[in-house]
Amino acid sequence: MTMPPEKSPAVDAPDASEAQAAPPPASFLIPIARDVPLAAIGRWLSRGWRDLMRSYLTGVWFGVCFVAMGTLLALAFKHAPASLMALISGFLLIGPFICVGCYAISYALERGKQPEIKRAALAFRNNAKNIAIFAAVLGVLELLWGRASLVVFALFYQGGLPETGDIMRAFLTLDNVPFVIAYLVVGAIFATLVFVASVVAIPLMLNRNTDAITAALTSVRVCLASPITLALWGLTIALLTLLAMLPAFIGLIVVGPWLGHATWHAYRELVPAEVAVVDAPRIARDVLV
Repeated sequence: MTMPPEKSPAVDAPDASEAQAAPPPASFLIPIARDVPLAAIGRWLSRGWRDLMRSYLTGVWFGVCFVAMGTLLALAFKHAPASLMALISGFLLIGPFICVGCYAISYALERGKQPEIKRAALAFRNNAKNIAIFAAVLGVLELLWGRASLVVFALFYQGGLPETGDIMRAFLTLDNVPFVIAYLVVGAIFATLVFVASVVAIPLMLNRNTDAITAALTSVRVCLASPITLALWGLTIALLTLLAMLPAFIGLIVVGPWLGHATWHAYRELVPAEVAVVDAPRIARDVLV
């Protein structure tokens, strides 16, 4: 009697979940707006101004912080104009962190809450670890920016050791064209890197408790999705900041918090909250209530 051939052991079919591709990084699961029109910039500024007028006492307090920071920098680096120019440029790096309170105020206003200075100033506690990591990364970029600024002075500035007034005259009168061009190009490179990585990063970390890498990647995605609008938005921020800094930083009392509120509304439109998000926002009870 012939025995039936042995059947080879059955091979289990792969589980459907295993067959699926690995999930994409968290940053790519956060929906973003695409092809945002240029008219959105005027809308962000208008809504930011409205928030400033609704909470001008708390908002202007953060503007005073901007002025105080600029004044201290001017006094500390009075005899080192090359470093001073780099550190003044660093306002574009440091500004978003001072504006955390402005983001908190706008967040409270959109929920019908009365903003308070104390809670706004401590809003970073909602995601302090990741905000600190992001601040450290931007701090490294600031140091590199300062070093690159010194190199530009060494290679292109003519006329010996400059005073701060000499540098301003070089920009206003174009007496030293190679220096002005080199300084603007180097500054633009660093400013672009910072802006692309941080345009919505800090509001996103504050509002949705995301990590620093996810927030930075989401900022990059936002810029790639609407490059022309975001480029003009970055130029608008830089121009308004520079104009506000010229009269002894006094203009930053208003422009600083105004841009902070406007940045919050830009974040709300660029990373809309109406669509489902990966993780629900987690806001500390004693912050932003």
